[in-house]
Amino acid sequence: MKNDTTTTLLNFVLAALVILSVLFAYFSIMRTRDLRQMQTVLQVEMQRVQLGSQKAQALLMDVVEYNKTAKSQELAQIIQAAQTPAQPVTK
Repeated sequence: MKNDTTTTLLNFVLAALVILSVLFAYFSIMRTRDLRQMQTVLQVEMQRVQLGSQKAQALLMDVVEYNKTAKSQELAQIIQAAQTPAQPVTK
């Protein structure tokens, strides 16, 4: 280029764009890493909740079997309430 001012200005713009590209890449890498860590935490939490749910289902099935021999009316009501799915809250 013949004009030194234009060349200098374009070099500064190019440098600024390179710096911004590096910053955006860095932020993208950091956010990706954070999301992966959060995904791992959520997977562990989901497994814990599923295990708790399985334990609760097993306990409910044991109570149902026990109630077949005990014939408790109160226990039958509790079992029925536990087996009925919760209704979603609407506003």
